[in-house]
Amino acid sequence: MRRTDPEGHGPVRYGPPLPGDGLPVLPELTAVLAAAASRADAQPVGGAPALLEAACGYWTRRGLPTVPDQVAAGPGAPALLLALTAALAGDGADILVPRPCAAWWAPYARVLGRPAYHVPTPAESGGVPDPYALLETVRRVRAEGGDPRLLVLSIADDPTATVAPPELLHETVEAATAEGLHLVSDETWRDTLHHPHDTVLLSPAEMRPDRVTVVTDLAGSLLPAGWPAAVARFPATEPGGQLHARVLDILTGLDARIAAPVAAAAGYALDEPPPVIERREAAVRLHARVAAAAHAAVVAAGALARPPQAGRHLYADLGPLREPLSEQRVGDAQELEDLLTARLGMPAPGGHRFGDDLGALRVRLATGPLLGGTDEERAECLTSPAPLELPHVQRALIFLTSVLDDLRDDAQRREPPP
Repeated sequence: MRRTDPEGHGPVRYGPPLPGDGLPVLPELTAVLAAAASRADAQPVGGAPALLEAACGYWTRRGLPTVPDQVAAGPGAPALLLALTAALAGDGADILVPRPCAAWWAPYARVLGRPAYHVPTPAESGGVPDPYALLETVRRVRAEGGDPRLLVLSIADDPTATVAPPELLHETVEAATAEGLHLVSDETWRDTLHHPHDTVLLSPAEMRPDRVTVVTDLAGSLLPAGWPAAVARFPATEPGGQLHARVLDILTGLDARIAAPVAAAAGYALDEPPPVIERREAAVRLHARVAAAAHAAVVAAGALARPPQAGRHLYADLGPLREPLSEQRVGDAQELEDLLTARLGMPAPGGHRFGDDLGALRVRLATGPLLGGTDEERAECLTSPAPLELPHVQRALIFLTSVLDDLRDDAQRREPPP
């Protein structure tokens, strides 16, 4: 992992990618992509009709009826968010995001020369700002001459791996829309709930369909991260149609189109045939088990972390171990990132990558690297009834535990005798 330049110790010049699933590509997806590889024609900007229809079916099955005129597709969610940000806030408006937030959100505001104002999240979950903090931030930005117009949030969050409770989401959505903000809901991880029967997930678009644009990166649960494709759903209103047209103009200016073979695979995945559903469910169960084991190791070492509820990661706060870490010259998130990346042999991006305070000792840990070192080992994890008992997964978890325990033991050794 590339470190930020010394003089830019706080500003983020590197955004860690989405946590990958670490698994071999689904054979049916590979077959669809290979069959389309001979197509010479480029996909239209915004997506071909077949892909848009597949996206409509995907959202309609989730309680969000959608027609093709409401949908745009792009080569990954970052391209769509850049176009949305330019369309909604490119004329001098300001952007609000939670603290922490996905690493790829704020850079697109900076590309357009706009600041991204971070709003604190409540203690129980990330991804959705505290409604009172949101109102105070809007008031402050306006008092300073700003024009807040866009709020980006996520109901199933990267980096915290939490799901915002419906009551919090409702209060935040009401506060945001009362202040005239348009909401972009990043729903990349909505299909990765660890306990789907015990977790209530609502989209802001169900609450305020006229003020919410939904963005879903298919790397969350449908496609490999190396096959960039994402879809956006716009409000079925006149302003929503104008926003859709403006986003298509910007995507055209960027020539941001999905490669034809990837578009074919994306359409197949969005239709959710049985092989795709079975793989997704198996992958979610696997990562839920590994994330729970990693969370137990983090907490046993004396660190803090919310129990992961979605995704393939968890967000650990090593603040309680600050004293022993300081003995190892770790005083901020960048130095913690360097230490854990080196010791674990896997990326451990610091919280500053996600807009968190540089001085807070927080990192995002992914579960994909804990599944093994070869395709055979990772594939075995999918089919095993007890993946945590597989030798290569056991070794990875034991190693994670030992690295964290070393920090805890250092803290205990430095405690004065009773």
